[in-house]
Amino acid sequence: MRQRTFSGAALGVVALLATSAPAFAQDANGETHFKGLYVGGSFGMSVQPNDVDETILFDRNLDGNFNDTVTTAAGPNAFSPGFCNGAANGATPAGGCRNDEDGKEYFVRLGADHQIGNFVYGVMGEFGKSEVSDSVSAFSTTPANYVMTRDFDWNASVRGRVGYAAGGRSLFYAAGGPTYARINNSFSSTNTANAFTLEDRKSNSWGYAVGGGLEQKIGDNFSFGMEYMFNNYVDDDFSVNTSRGNAPVTNPFLLGAGSTDFQRSSNDFRFHSIRMTGAFRF
Repeated sequence: MRQRTFSGAALGVVALLATSAPAFAQDANGETHFKGLYVGGSFGMSVQPNDVDETILFDRNLDGNFNDTVTTAAGPNAFSPGFCNGAANGATPAGGCRNDEDGKEYFVRLGADHQIGNFVYGVMGEFGKSEVSDSVSAFSTTPANYVMTRDFDWNASVRGRVGYAAGGRSLFYAAGGPTYARINNSFSSTNTANAFTLEDRKSNSWGYAVGGGLEQKIGDNFSFGMEYMFNNYVDDDFSVNTSRGNAPVTNPFLLGAGSTDFQRSSNDFRFHSIRMTGAFRF
């Protein structure tokens, strides 16, 4: 899936470059085609890298440090079956895990550029949503699974960009800036004995986006293009508390301070954006 997505995007860039080739000739009129306000949008795919080393960390004595090992009453590690990237298909590792889900993304944008000769610089704001979800799973000896998942309610960003207008109408640019998002965290488990309390399920998180693209001017007021961005958000607020419920007092989660907190080992919610863009320039 990821390989096909990147291959399709590469073909799209090649096609756009071919379409733009005639514009590489010097603009005979010396016009500035990328100057002033514009409104537009983008549509594309959010594609995630594989977080192969991610696990779930435990705070058994509730001291705020997630560096404890959850052991059974007899002493062995209660999570010796291990962890996997993605959402578990069953209660044991034998069932495997589903890959993190890529998804479409859609944004509206408002920006302004200034052009001096072939040099273009500007700023742009964007609001929309990336429909990706990122999961990690743990397996206990019970057997049972514990799945933590995060996705977006919405995304927003402000980016600066600088570029070169080749032949006047073809703008090659680099862009980057801060991002802000509402992240939704969820939890599920096949463990029906313990009780689970979710802390800070929704959080507003900062991050950044960097990348670049090509924008082609069409006529006096319209432009379209292709853009790539790498996005990274810091999501470190979500945790789950596991208490007794209907479990016996010898339950591994209860042998420390009477309950156990756990959270994801990685605070980074990362993905690649490959998108088509369009804009109306005033």
